[in-house]
Amino acid sequence: MDKVAKDWNGATVRAWLDSRVVAARGDQVVAEKAGWERQDDCDKANAEEMVCRILKAKKSVDDQPAFLAELDALLQKDEYICAGVYNDTRFDRHVRAYLKKLRKMAKLNSGFENVAHYQ
Repeated sequence: MDKVAKDWNGATVRAWLDSRVVAARGDQVVAEKAGWERQDDCDKANAEEMVCRILKAKKSVDDQPAFLAELDALLQKDEYICAGVYNDTRFDRHVRAYLKKLRKMAKLNSGFENVAHYQ
C-alpha cells in the first residue's frame, strides 16, 4: 500500500459520494429532457450514480485500503446491470472508467474535498 500525505477521512469521502449521487441524478434529468442525442450522457450519469450509491453504503469507505479493495472488486465484475440504461456496452464502459477515476482518487487521497456539481 502506498503511503499517503494526509489522513483518510471516511466522512469526507461519504459526503463526496452523496454529492455525486445528487449531481448525477440532475445530469440524468437534463440528458433525458434533451432526448435521443444525449442518451450517452444519460448512461454516463447513470453509471456515476450507481457506483456512488453502491459505495456510500459500504463500511469500506471508512478505511482507505478496504475502499481500494472494494473498488478493485467492483472492477473485476464482468458486467454491470442497472435499470434505465440505453446501451449496456456503453454503460459498462462508463462504470469501469468511473471506478478507475475513483481508484486513482482514493489511492492519492485527493479530490474528495471538491463537492461542486461540475468537476
